[in-house]
Amino acid sequence: MMRRPSLAFAGLIACAMLVAGTGCSSDEPDTTLRVLASSELADMRPLLDELRRDTGIAIELDYRGTVEVSTSLSRGDDDHDLAWLSDDRYLQLRLRAAGGRRLRPLSAAIMTSPVVVGVRPRTAERLRRNAPDPELSWADIADGAAEGLLRFGMADPRQANSGLVALVGVATAAAGTGGALRPEDVTCDRLRGLFSGQTITATSSAGLIDAFVADQGRADALIGYESTLLSLNASGSLREPLEIIYPEDGIVLSRYPLLLLDPSRRAAYDKVVAWLTRADTQRKIMQRTLRRPLDPSVRRDPRLRTEIGNALYFPDRPEVIDRLLANYDPSARTPGQVIFALDYSGSMRGVRIKALRSTFEGLIGGDGSSIGKFVRFYKGEKFILMRFGEKVRAERGFTIADPHDAGAIRDFLSTEEFEQNTAVWSALDHAYRRAAELKRAAPGRPVTIVLMTDGLNNAGIELNEFLSRYQALPPQARAVHAYTVRLGEADPVELDRAAKATGGRMVDANASSLNLAFKQTRGCF
Repeated sequence: MMRRPSLAFAGLIACAMLVAGTGCSSDEPDTTLRVLASSELADMRPLLDELRRDTGIAIELDYRGTVEVSTSLSRGDDDHDLAWLSDDRYLQLRLRAAGGRRLRPLSAAIMTSPVVVGVRPRTAERLRRNAPDPELSWADIADGAAEGLLRFGMADPRQANSGLVALVGVATAAAGTGGALRPEDVTCDRLRGLFSGQTITATSSAGLIDAFVADQGRADALIGYESTLLSLNASGSLREPLEIIYPEDGIVLSRYPLLLLDPSRRAAYDKVVAWLTRADTQRKIMQRTLRRPLDPSVRRDPRLRTEIGNALYFPDRPEVIDRLLANYDPSARTPGQVIFALDYSGSMRGVRIKALRSTFEGLIGGDGSSIGKFVRFYKGEKFILMRFGEKVRAERGFTIADPHDAGAIRDFLSTEEFEQNTAVWSALDHAYRRAAELKRAAPGRPVTIVLMTDGLNNAGIELNEFLSRYQALPPQARAVHAYTVRLGEADPVELDRAAKATGGRMVDANASSLNLAFKQTRGCF
């Protein structure tokens, strides 16, 4: 007896009889690519279903943090076909540092989104009252955080690209050089005032948004991708939409590159890139994710027509990024305590004492320059002012908490009582004994000493005696660094020797100004 053909076999016969190209495609893709992807790209998943339908190429996304992916790829620790990152500049730095042992993968930008600041409208109004320009800057954001006017959320830069790009952007603005950050620009941490206002963090952009939405009273602003913040505004989950701020002192742009890791997949890679960058796909990307299209012919969503302004350079040295990430450590963010030992000998009368008072006026918030806003004292910061001549004549502690503190600092510095002699090393010894007391009382609080003098030591102990006493201090006190600021006729050799012996350094204000000398070391103290 003849058996009836199976349905599967019958289907094959039918397909064989059809003209090629008229159907009978399998549900299975022609090609499957394993792609290591930044977690921010989860919103591209629906569009990739269309890619599979149009090209026969299926994309399997393995989501991880961009910084983690970059580190892994730079070591050659992955066997995916492609990588799709929010940004690949950190990866390129790591590959360059590897000395050519790893080839740079072929890369194609797919879309862009700048890292910006979303601020509650009322908070933005308050920030503008203190700003010289209605177009707010990173410096204005830092100034508001230092003053206690702004609480913000930002993803952890050690794991999320949005956080890393924001950190680079803010640090570049704080350096004020107009170029890419250099190692010497990050020897001191100028971002402490800014990060004193951080109240929310997360390991990813999505986690940051979830935390902010869950408790909208914890922060007044979010730092993140323009696309993420615009999507949040459109979601209806906020009490009021955030105002999107494009900092006028510069923005870092993410380009979402697709990278070819396995050269044998080049043909499929080219096909995917061509599909993602064609005009109709670029339009869909913009409509669904609010990222900016690369194709200039695509008509922009009205929300994306804002010019992003100046583009900031990404550092070209991996040690710069390493230092920024080390400085960021939230676990070490306890407000520090600084002891200022200030020379009030007779040679400081006149122009020099005016320069000292002007410097502190800037530190308490009176310096409206971009760098001045980054290096000002911040809310919760503690410090001690000492005036010395033949010996320490006055000492007072301050905590930055409200505007009255500024008046108290001015009063302390306004005295016209000067002494004939200068006991430089006795004053520094006194400061270290005070530092030892502070470390005993609060071992976890960082303490730093700043010694400013314009004269030669002609009273009290000599430098060698100070160094001997310093070496006899308890380990916690010896760990306190001293930064010496030279003005006038002060001995540069001795000041440099003392600073280096304690782990600090000397700054010569004669080469610039007292104000700039303090700015250069601010963040180290």
